[in-house]
Amino acid sequence: MLRCPTAVRTLRNLMEVQSQQKVHFHYNHTDSCKFSRWTARECYEFMYARPWHKVVDFYADMVKGHTSLSELFGKERPADHEDAEIREDHEKSEFVSFPVKERGGRWARINFKIVLSYHGGSFDGWQKQPDMNTVQGLIERSLGEFVDEKKAQLLKDKNLPLEGCAVVAGRTDKGVSASQQVCSFYTWRKDVKIEDVKDALDKAAPGKIRVVSLTKVSREFHPNFSAKWRRYLYIFPIDDVLGEKQGGQIWIDGCTDVHQQKECGKSAVDESNGNLTDDDNDELVHGNKPIKFEVSKVNRLLGQLEGKLLSYKMFARDTKASRNNGPPTECFVFHARAIETSIPCAQDGSHMKAMCIELVANRFLRKMVRVLVATVIREATAGAGDDALRKLMDATCRRATAPPAPSDGLCLVDVGYTDYDRSLCLIP
Repeated sequence: MLRCPTAVRTLRNLMEVQSQQKVHFHYNHTDSCKFSRWTARECYEFMYARPWHKVVDFYADMVKGHTSLSELFGKERPADHEDAEIREDHEKSEFVSFPVKERGGRWARINFKIVLSYHGGSFDGWQKQPDMNTVQGLIERSLGEFVDEKKAQLLKDKNLPLEGCAVVAGRTDKGVSASQQVCSFYTWRKDVKIEDVKDALDKAAPGKIRVVSLTKVSREFHPNFSAKWRRYLYIFPIDDVLGEKQGGQIWIDGCTDVHQQKECGKSAVDESNGNLTDDDNDELVHGNKPIKFEVSKVNRLLGQLEGKLLSYKMFARDTKASRNNGPPTECFVFHARAIETSIPCAQDGSHMKAMCIELVANRFLRKMVRVLVATVIREATAGAGDDALRKLMDATCRRATAPPAPSDGLCLVDVGYTDYDRSLCLIP
């Protein structure tokens, strides 16, 4: 294929000009700490310039059963699940709301409740997608051998792979781990043993996914619609890793990788000072914005959300237009707390100082937890009032909140199907 060097150079120059002329719009905050608040770029750099590999390794050890989330908070470690809980639970199941008896039709099929622990860094999220390594895809391939004959023939006639169908309590994004994710699978076959289902799932990806428990439940049970609350934990490293600091302030240097930070040096820091613009009038930002925050301040900010039904549309991302307003954006937060702790680093035996944020709500919007974490850290650093998060809910644009925090720090702890009990919280 022939190429014209002149045309290539012209196209390259045009792209460079367009890039230089690109305008980044920022939300016009009007409070007293507007000049201390990070821009979206600064927030992104602060969040990603962290030793996330240590958090990822911790979650990997959790999935393997070498550690647990409760140990971070000085609580007793739950019983090991090397031999995952396997039981038939018909008459005593918390999901059965009618007398159990022989019924025909769709009620005759067997429904399994599967509780999984998986390492988010090893998968491209939960939802099955073509040519991607997802948790759902792996689970459904492993369940293919338990599909009934009628469905197996139907899949064969359509030239589709022999796979089961797994319904989940909540889809997690790429990089998000899970301690006790809940999904379900049904079949009309009467000869399927839950021990066989467990073995098939545990063999799918050893060390990356593990069956925590496996039970037979009523046909009425649905992992998503039956759930009354979900709990997430976010681990944010707070060790000092951002390099150049002066009197508790930082010069944002444009390097988003912690390893690149070490190589940039002060020259790169100085060059970046002329690249940022103020939220309002495009004046040059001096870059000396505070980076230190108190965990107690984060805790107070989050505490304002507890026990309230609020609209979190400003904290959601990539949602459908039909879910951008009204009741679909409302969530009831049962528990929102932050605490400082340390996580063990198995590779060198050391510990890393970190902040843990625990959030429990009846539901969460897409990327809501990660946006909420990044925003509360930004507001705490800027010295905003304790009601800052509440005020942001009345904003007119989602640019008022921070970009999502890295998915590496997020973990779906568990899903509840009974009324919420505050005594079960990790952070009191």
